[in-house]
Amino acid sequence: MKRGYRVEKDYLGSKKIPSQVYYGIATQRALENFPISGLHFSMKLVQALAMIKKAAAIANKRIKRLDENKANAIVRACEDVIYGKLNDQFPLDVFQAGAGTSEHMNINEVIANRALEILHKTRGSYGIIDPHDHVNLGQSTNDVFHSAIHVAAYQAISKQLFPALHHVEEALQKKSREWKSIKKTGRTHLRDAVPLTLGQEFGGYAATIANDRKSLGKIYSDLLKINLGGTAVGTSVNAPERFRKSMYKELYAMTRAKFHPGNLFGETQSLSTISSISSSLKVLAEDLIKIANDLRLLSSGPTSGIDEVELPAVQPGSSIMPGKVNPSIAEMVDMVGFYVISNDTAITLCSQAGQLELNVMMPLAAHALIHSIEVLTKALDIFSLHCINGMKAHKGKIKDYVEKNPLLVTALTPHIGYQKASSVVQQAYMKGKTIREIILEQHLMDEETLNKALK
Repeated sequence: MKRGYRVEKDYLGSKKIPSQVYYGIATQRALENFPISGLHFSMKLVQALAMIKKAAAIANKRIKRLDENKANAIVRACEDVIYGKLNDQFPLDVFQAGAGTSEHMNINEVIANRALEILHKTRGSYGIIDPHDHVNLGQSTNDVFHSAIHVAAYQAISKQLFPALHHVEEALQKKSREWKSIKKTGRTHLRDAVPLTLGQEFGGYAATIANDRKSLGKIYSDLLKINLGGTAVGTSVNAPERFRKSMYKELYAMTRAKFHPGNLFGETQSLSTISSISSSLKVLAEDLIKIANDLRLLSSGPTSGIDEVELPAVQPGSSIMPGKVNPSIAEMVDMVGFYVISNDTAITLCSQAGQLELNVMMPLAAHALIHSIEVLTKALDIFSLHCINGMKAHKGKIKDYVEKNPLLVTALTPHIGYQKASSVVQQAYMKGKTIREIILEQHLMDEETLNKALK
């Protein structure tokens, strides 16, 4: 198509639209109104919107509200969007008018113009296929956009985030088994504490990730409840029952997920499910930050830190200090965690900001939720592959710390009492000796009993 312009009209007036694009006047207005951040919605959300549009077109054809040729063209256009052939046609900023109306009209226009092209008609010939009257038949932004968030988030969690969580949990469990016999100094308050094994420590990390996965698993199925078919406020105006049932049937055929209508009024008013999912992601982020920071501490040094474990060297660590290696992957995990927590704060504010029949803060909530899932998934994959799997234990250093740890005396308090044990600890620190040496020097226990107690 030659570069140039076509003119489209709405009830606010006329606009020139670049001839080569599939979007129309509503998208053009939004581009002009909201040049805010340069952030765009995930293609997962766009694809979910296209799935809903495809389901609606098939449903409308089935109940004979939409001509078969038009419906088939719309379906083919939807499939082009679903398969990523038109990704460059969704340029709108995340920060836009409430409810997602701009993004919704963007996809309606793209599908309409692609469908016109499939029918060998000129883009903008809306008398043949109209973004409102045909692509959006029986739908509203208020049910379509909200439902698309659920569809996109559910699929991203089930198909991508859960496998990534499993990989991290599995990697930590493998290290727990590998290091089950390595005794090490425990630490509480960043001070020496009673010993445990390195395997037990990493088994704790694995259990934490398992708990996060299970917690998310208990609530993410709430995303299956959607308000599709409720249209503007939940009353299903312009969406007859046969159409609604057929739409859900087609959505299942595409996703193999059992999306079903919740209370259409409640689902339209509230972002509570999205907020709950985000809250679980926040807890996961908190735990990942804790684990990543532990790895940074345990690998600190190597000459002046703890240096019990070695993280894989993935890149040079300094532009000025030759040979320096940093815990780069763990640092990345930290920053991803911070970002997810900030997204949860944004979603919390979006969730409480709804009024009456509709929460209009959906665009930001959609972006924040889906992007949190995406960055967590990628960070988890990299964390397991490029960090945890390649970690090594410095057994000599670990053994040295254990032997010098005065708080081994905790195991001896049943034999010599708390007060004597405290005195032994202080002497060990002052004299630079081991607990074993102090106990035997002062004849507080015989060697056989001491060995059994320390074991």
